[in-house]
Amino acid sequence: MDPARRRRLRLFVALGAAVALGGVLLYTSFGAATEARSPSDLLRSAPARSVQLTGVVARSSVRREGGVLRFRLRDRRGTASVPVVYRGLVPDPFREGREVIVSGRLRDGVFVGERDSLITKCPSKFTKSRGEQAGGR
Repeated sequence: MDPARRRRLRLFVALGAAVALGGVLLYTSFGAATEARSPSDLLRSAPARSVQLTGVVARSSVRREGGVLRFRLRDRRGTASVPVVYRGLVPDPFREGREVIVSGRLRDGVFVGERDSLITKCPSKFTKSRGEQAGGR
């Protein structure tokens, strides 16, 4: 086999491997992703598979019973809420009024969180505080 033909063959093999690797990478990145839902979206569709529930921890809803954390997660606008049962590590910034994300499934009207999947979103330093929104500084 002459050198030019050998180089072309190596090029096609390398390109084929790169395309195959790219396809596998795309498949795994999109296939493993869980869908993020708000409480109102979750109640409307009630998916059978695991989803990420995102919302704000409702006031006066947090209860700890042994190793179980119970709370209600509501939409940002407060239109719908879902009771959540969670077992696992609880981030330090977790509290009422804070936006959180938890992975799990809806079972009999209660969202059951997967162990150690609770993430607390931190408020942005670029958003206005309540005092600034009311006109004071």
